Amino acid sequence: MPLQKLQFRPGVNRESTTLANEGGWFESDKVRFRSGSAEKIGGWVADTGTTTSTLTPPAGSFWGICRSLWNWITLSSYNLLGVGTNLKFYIQSGTGGSFYDVTPIRSTTAAGDVTFAATNGSTTLTVTDAAHGAQANDFVTYSGAVTLGGVITAAVLNKEYQVVAVTSNNVYTITSAVAANASDVGNGGGATVGAYQITTGSAVYTVSVGWGSGGWGGINTGYTSTGWGSAAPAGVGLGVQLRLWSQSNYGEDLIFNPRGGGLYYWDTNPNPTIFDRGTLLTAGDTPDICNFVMVSDASRFVICFGVNDYGSAVQNPMLIRWSDQEDYTQWTPSVTNQAGSYTLSHGSAVITALQARQEILVWTDAALYSMQYLGAPFVWGFQILADNLSIVGPNAVASANNVVYWMGVDKFYMYSGRVETLPCTLRSYVYNDINMSQAFQFFAGTNEGFNEIWWYYCSATSTTIDKYVVYNYLERVWYYGTLARSAWLDSPLRVEPMATTYGNQLVYHETGVDDGTTNPPSPITAYVQSADFDIGDGHNFGFVYRIIPDVTFDGSTVNAPTLDFTVRPRQFPGTNYGNANNPSVISSISYAGQRTYNVQQFTEQVYVRIRGRQMAFKVSSDTLGTAWQLGVPRIEVRADGRR
Repeated sequence: MPLQKLQFRPGVNRESTTLANEGGWFESDKVRFRSGSAEKIGGWVADTGTTTSTLTPPAGSFWGICRSLWNWITLSSYNLLGVGTNLKFYIQSGTGGSFYDVTPIRSTTAAGDVTFAATNGSTTLTVTDAAHGAQANDFVTYSGAVTLGGVITAAVLNKEYQVVAVTSNNVYTITSAVAANASDVGNGGGATVGAYQITTGSAVYTVSVGWGSGGWGGINTGYTSTGWGSAAPAGVGLGVQLRLWSQSNYGEDLIFNPRGGGLYYWDTNPNPTIFDRGTLLTAGDTPDICNFVMVSDASRFVICFGVNDYGSAVQNPMLIRWSDQEDYTQWTPSVTNQAGSYTLSHGSAVITALQARQEILVWTDAALYSMQYLGAPFVWGFQILADNLSIVGPNAVASANNVVYWMGVDKFYMYSGRVETLPCTLRSYVYNDINMSQAFQFFAGTNEGFNEIWWYYCSATSTTIDKYVVYNYLERVWYYGTLARSAWLDSPLRVEPMATTYGNQLVYHETGVDDGTTNPPSPITAYVQSADFDIGDGHNFGFVYRIIPDVTFDGSTVNAPTLDFTVRPRQFPGTNYGNANNPSVISSISYAGQRTYNVQQFTEQVYVRIRGRQMAFKVSSDTLGTAWQLGVPRIEVRADGRR
């Protein structure tokens, strides 16, 4: 029989059975489609920056799981990156630069309010501070302490510590770097000062239980968990909810907000080695509780979503407030300024907002609004664009080519002047294996170099992000895979897209072809598998004994990169695949130490012995230094009986 081309439709489709999807791809991991062909995605490398804090992170470059990245350039041309984790907030200066701890201070004690007690032979120190307000995992820095009399010296005490456990409202424990001895009987003197950083947050969402655990009809993952209709005192619940940050540069400075917390300002310093901590904005009627903050492109208004009203401590999740134009300290409306507010009507909470072309898009849990600058006296106007829709979380939206894409609770959407359902060939696959209790962890990001929107989410049995799904908006195809990331930013101000890992590292994607977060680098396992195909209508068995490969290894970095071709047979759609043959295709070109392109020299043909009524074709790689793009391979298959 003549050779049969293995040419499949681009993209992965799991909206039907593998037999019904004949001629398409059915499974994938770490593979994309470019110009209609499947290829392995690029690798990633870790940023080399480390934290400047005296308290070294237990792993990675910074403390905590990052949920927010924001990149901007100062007037002095310094490339800054805001990094918000569940434990701290950092500013990084330049690629590979240090991560400066700018976490705001929530309170500073008077001298002598803090005392210590040690136990002989133990590294645990008991700290007494009346109404300290700390919780486990919070950070505090001591100064002015003197020795306890033995090895717990002033140098040991006067540094930053993480709270280990809270015994009472007045007592908590920390861990010293050295074990106390019998002489450590002092209390640190009468001049010790404790500077407490803002309350830390959770790395995952913990479901509240019991009557009144959350706003009636609301989304507990979104805003401070309090009883229906009750006021939320500043800070209550902030430390137990999932810590999400929103941030936006105000000129060369930064305004940032922990969801459910206050509004903070970080003032850049002309000296790139001096990074002061962020400060809480308290002037006038500045919101005390906010779920999301942004700075508008139209005349620099600071806009807060889901805030407390003027003169009130009660958070209104549907209330939007904005400062005066070009003045982030003025929030009280008057005839001489443009500060103001507006309460949305459709939904129970504002989830997120995005600066789009000539408008700000605002999502509630039930509708999408357009927010447009009108000028005085109305300042901002609001128009509902669509009702009866959804969005899974504050970070599940991304914009590319003036089109906005987002993930809903049961499907994907797009907005290009009107709201539409985004057709998805992986909808059932994604939503049948998803952990919606962790929906506020999900996030979206662009990969402009490859015309992609990526959504990262938690699978049904995971409380951390372990899967992704990609929409290529140029080729209008979908693919998916597994990858653990906690935040993403595709910034034109840095060379490659950035992401953060659960190992507390910043990584740059589309760099190299391997996993550079390990030392030495690890290979990336990538594969794509077709739906089943057969001869005619499947009434004959097929016997395959030869494959003619067609592939490029452009971009590989090793000698003789390798790709595995696998043919997987089975007799009927309801049976398991039988024994497969997986011959390797090896390039005869050395890619090590050079950039070799458009050279296609590899194994000419490979032999297999496969018999089945239906078959699936799989391409995979798991070796270091290997990059590949599939062409149109052929197989030699002949009819082999009708049993």
